[in-house]
Amino acid sequence: MGQTIEINEGEVLVKFNSPTIGKKSFADLGITAEDVTLEGGFMRIAFELGGIGTHDFVAVPTIEITYKESMGETHWQCDFNGETLLDKLDHHGNATILLLRRKQLENLEQHHENKLILHAEFPESVHIDPDNSYVEFFK
Repeated sequence: MGQTIEINEGEVLVKFNSPTIGKKSFADLGITAEDVTLEGGFMRIAFELGGIGTHDFVAVPTIEITYKESMGETHWQCDFNGETLLDKLDHHGNATILLLRRKQLENLEQHHENKLILHAEFPESVHIDPDNSYVEFFK
């Protein structure tokens, strides 16, 4: 695959070394259930896109997070190169789908460092399902 995974205190870091085309589950990326079991209810996943040159994003870059518990209101924030792309509350359920604007990503894209950071705040402990959670960035 075209990425490596680093697990740090409070963060999962996915470093893309080449464009990973199409829809890829967290499990496909190398993220395990243990990596995304959130006892405190906080999640931070960073996608480092800096090592792959010019990006050819899909029309609607998408992140879908599926969790085993039914959650109340969750807070989601997505930043790219320090700019907030998305800040929303999601109400009740077992999954959240985040649709990003390709044009925003393209406008903020840099030559050297491109980092997409996803923050989530759940009202309680949660178990993310890596087999059914996915990202789709590149075509």
